[in-house]
Amino acid sequence: MEFGQRSGRNIIKPIRISIRPAYRDEWDDAMSLAWRTFMQFEAQDFTPAGVESFQEFITDTVLYRMFILGAYQLFGAYDNGRMVGMISLRSETHISLLFVDGKYHRRGIGRGLIDYVSRYVLTEEGHNNITVNAAPYATGFYHRMGFVDTNTEQASDGIRYTPMRRDIKL
Repeated sequence: MEFGQRSGRNIIKPIRISIRPAYRDEWDDAMSLAWRTFMQFEAQDFTPAGVESFQEFITDTVLYRMFILGAYQLFGAYDNGRMVGMISLRSETHISLLFVDGKYHRRGIGRGLIDYVSRYVLTEEGHNNITVNAAPYATGFYHRMGFVDTNTEQASDGIRYTPMRRDIKL
């Protein structure tokens, strides 16, 4: 897949990004990417308790065990083998985490991850919709991706989110 552009020395080249299921040894890279991106773009919308809750979630050993056992799906977007985006699913249809490195924002990688996971949910899990609890920073992005609010903004453990749903139409 080609996304966005990389420029240097007056040369513009498309970025070739591959999206695939993440390997076991890429878990730490994915959670590190999630933490860095969360702190850069989202943490200011949360209380200190919310930031702590998020950190506890991504460092939870039970979550990692669920990933190892196949009950928690993780997919990555890679630029020359380096993870630059990630998306995870729980309960077969719910986007649990979606983060793209800030240097790669607005290049179509988030859309690519949503499209990849949508195909996966439809073809592998047999469902025709996906859900997400969108952080305030991400609600506009999810709306552009075709998600609709299913409720008003809520908060739990200091984390603010808007429940959303998208019907899968491939």
